[in-house]
Amino acid sequence: MTISATTERIGPKLLVRDREFRRLLYTRFAAQWGDGVYRAGLAGAVLFNPERAADPLAIAEGFAVLLLPYSVVGPFAGALLDRWDRRRVLVFANLLRVFAILASAAAVATGLGGPGLFSLALLAEGLSRFIGSGLSASLPHVVPAPSVVSANAFATTLGSALAVVGGGCAILLRAVFGADNLGSAETTAFAALGALVSALIARRFTRGVLGPTVVDEPQNPFVAVAHGLADGARHAWRAPSVTAGFIALFAHRAAYGISLLVTVLLMRNYFTDDGVFRAGLPGLGQMAALAGAGILVAGLLTARLIRGFGRLRAILGALLVAAVAQSALGLPIVLPLALLASFLITGAGQVLKLCVDSSIQLDVADEARGRVFALYDTLFNITQVAAVAIGAVFIPDNGYSPGLMIAATVCYFLGGAGYLVARRRAVPDRPN
Repeated sequence: MTISATTERIGPKLLVRDREFRRLLYTRFAAQWGDGVYRAGLAGAVLFNPERAADPLAIAEGFAVLLLPYSVVGPFAGALLDRWDRRRVLVFANLLRVFAILASAAAVATGLGGPGLFSLALLAEGLSRFIGSGLSASLPHVVPAPSVVSANAFATTLGSALAVVGGGCAILLRAVFGADNLGSAETTAFAALGALVSALIARRFTRGVLGPTVVDEPQNPFVAVAHGLADGARHAWRAPSVTAGFIALFAHRAAYGISLLVTVLLMRNYFTDDGVFRAGLPGLGQMAALAGAGILVAGLLTARLIRGFGRLRAILGALLVAAVAQSALGLPIVLPLALLASFLITGAGQVLKLCVDSSIQLDVADEARGRVFALYDTLFNITQVAAVAIGAVFIPDNGYSPGLMIAATVCYFLGGAGYLVARRRAVPDRPN
């Protein structure tokens, strides 16, 4: 009997003794490290490259490139993950991502920008969505159902931390190779190593072990893709905990999108070094490190918060912490407080994400889980892209915009209200 066949809740220390769970972890770690290197390398190439210039609308365009694959590819990923062997998806998506990353690096080296570079980045990030959704949909196949919450928190948190480490590696590589087009290209190309290692690890899974165990997709794959979003929406609607969680998380992503745009511009054009605190790309590196610490703390606490207070209170508490951090720490718009706010807001956001992930993994049938994760990705990132785009219209070039910071705070309170309204549909005999 494998560990995933047991009916008892098992902690991460015991889970990591299982070969299949470790293999899934290592697949995630390599992929997310590569994601961190790629995104930081590309951001450095576009935002902090002396050979290029970027105004708020250009920065918003860059965020759209990094986030829209979740929305464009999401419906396809969901339908196909519920149809195809997920092991095969993890292997081939990672291999294709290697080529997309190297093509992006070549474009940066030659000075290509605009639609050409962004199209290659869109392809690389789109392939990343197959990998991310495949990993999430596969997790319940390698852990027992009572352990899904803690296993998901453990895997997602450490994976996110590895992405932050990847971003830090990109900043160090940039210092070695230089900040011009060629140096930025060499930094970005290193991300291919993570995708390649991830593919090699995933290849060692036995065919079919990651699911899906039941396929209810139409025979025609194009019809399956066309129905992916609609099916995901229906299954999500049948699980009130998922629907309510979506509302709370989307409010966070809207607020976070505004904060991210403001922060990049402040670091680039407003903040100056303040003692140990740095502006510019090093400042974003410090902010990413603190955000990573917030993610780690959230990963350690989330399962305990859910068990101790219930999912409802955990989500409302996370929204409240984020709102207070946004207003009390972010609104003064000074560098040290902005860095501290990143720790609290990112940590609270990770609590929200882990709560919603666990809802999908526990409350949605396996044959539809990929499509619900795809819907999740689609709406999740459309929300953030829309927030960034709207913010870019109103924000000054130096990023100093108290009004937008207040709007972000309001988003959190609206998310809490929407969550409470949606939770009224909850099944009475189902625990929070």
